Amino acid sequence: MENNFATNIDNDQLSLLPVCAFRGKIVVVDDPEAAEAACADLLSHAVIGFDTETRPTFRPGALNKVALLQLSTPETGYLFRLCKMPLVKPVIKVLESEDTLKVGADIKNDIRALQELRRFKPKGFADLQGMVAEWGIADKSVRKMAGIIMGVRVSKAQRLSNWEAATLTPAQQMYAVTDAWVCERMYGVLMRTDKRPLPMPEPVAGEPEKAGPSTERKRRRRPRRKIAKPEGSTGKE
Repeated sequence: MENNFATNIDNDQLSLLPVCAFRGKIVVVDDPEAAEAACADLLSHAVIGFDTETRPTFRPGALNKVALLQLSTPETGYLFRLCKMPLVKPVIKVLESEDTLKVGADIKNDIRALQELRRFKPKGFADLQGMVAEWGIADKSVRKMAGIIMGVRVSKAQRLSNWEAATLTPAQQMYAVTDAWVCERMYGVLMRTDKRPLPMPEPVAGEPEKAGPSTERKRRRRPRRKIAKPEGSTGKE
């Protein structure tokens, strides 16, 4: 497919796009027994969406642990409430699977946060932020990438809500699963589109040229000026 992606998109352009929302089934998983069936479904797919949510804190230096792990197939979005259940072995199996690709954005920080709950060896991940430059896209937020790649607007209204609440509201569930699902959708579009890498930056006019290897060799070969020693000197003083 021909690449017609814009390099950037501004907030005014985003505001004109239709809102994107997941239309499949949402399953909230808050106990280990339910996790096993959910993970079996996830592992049956070659590509799934990935994201996490953490309860925001407004105190400088304070950090909360991951409250929610979102893993989504095209048909079903699973919300694992890690504030109510441990990071169990079936979930670890998904996170370590090389056969099921997990697609997200800023994955490095998500994995680091998950490993604070339980150590595992992450395998089979794809980070859109590290990929999109190959298609000529400079913007890296999920919201802007979705606008450029899919022509849709991802709502961020629930981003700062309480992800450790006793019950997740329908709005929270929709926001959380859409963030994971849209990453899988964007990956699919990219894989069907011709690449067009961002151009290399032009050298800044007037910038002094760096000394080349030959210049450095000349500098190293420059003879030192000998200083005559006074009579009787041993050179050890």
